[in-house]
Amino acid sequence: MNIILLSFLAGVIGMGLGGVITAIFGSRTEKMISIFLSLAGGVMVSIVLLELVPEAVEYSNVGVAVIGLALGALMVLILNGIVDKVTNSKDAKTETKLHDTYTEFFHADGMVRSKKGLIRSGMIMVFAIALHNIPEGLALGAAGYHDAALGLTLTIMIALHNIPEGMAISAPLVSGGLSKIKTLAIVMLTGATTVLGAVAGVFIGGISDFALALSFAMAGGAMLYVVFGEILPQSIVTNKDRVPTIFALVGIILGLLFTQI
Repeated sequence: MNIILLSFLAGVIGMGLGGVITAIFGSRTEKMISIFLSLAGGVMVSIVLLELVPEAVEYSNVGVAVIGLALGALMVLILNGIVDKVTNSKDAKTETKLHDTYTEFFHADGMVRSKKGLIRSGMIMVFAIALHNIPEGLALGAAGYHDAALGLTLTIMIALHNIPEGMAISAPLVSGGLSKIKTLAIVMLTGATTVLGAVAGVFIGGISDFALALSFAMAGGAMLYVVFGEILPQSIVTNKDRVPTIFALVGIILGLLFTQI
């Protein structure tokens, strides 16, 4: 299947599904977001450790895989720093910025903020997630260029991960008074950066085996950073019980099954 089509399905349709869920169930979908985040995080860990890293080692060596993982994590760290500067959040720490934008549209007592604040929160999320979709597309492009089955597996994983992100964007926008149609359009447009990443992944992966290995490892490092630095912490804070742990384990099992398809 065409890699561009796969990246479109993973990014645009995955994000769009999140927007639709919010439109149907309303803006107070914190527990649902927590479940999707935990599930997606578990799947991502499995795919990275069972597919992306082994592929990187196979096409190069362990050293290249380690360097790629570090570069991928550094890439996301830099993207977080860009988000901080653009949104002028001087008091936000890079490690928790995306976590804060997931939850800032709720007060501690559950009361929603002003409509202006909600719209601002949603637009911060749009920018942050648009940037974070690029390394996911990079992984999809490199994987799809090398192995169609792996590309399809990553498409499912990324789409699953994008559902709660679409929910997180659309919830404050809808609550802030933006129409559901306009919100859905913004959410789906945010997922389009996955396609840009996929194009870059195909280009890099086609240069040489070394470039392919490095792109696999970098994508894996970026995903692991997002999982452990943002997805799982946010899931635990949102749903303070054993549910995130259970669904993260379910996600790991699902990821294991996906790699055997």
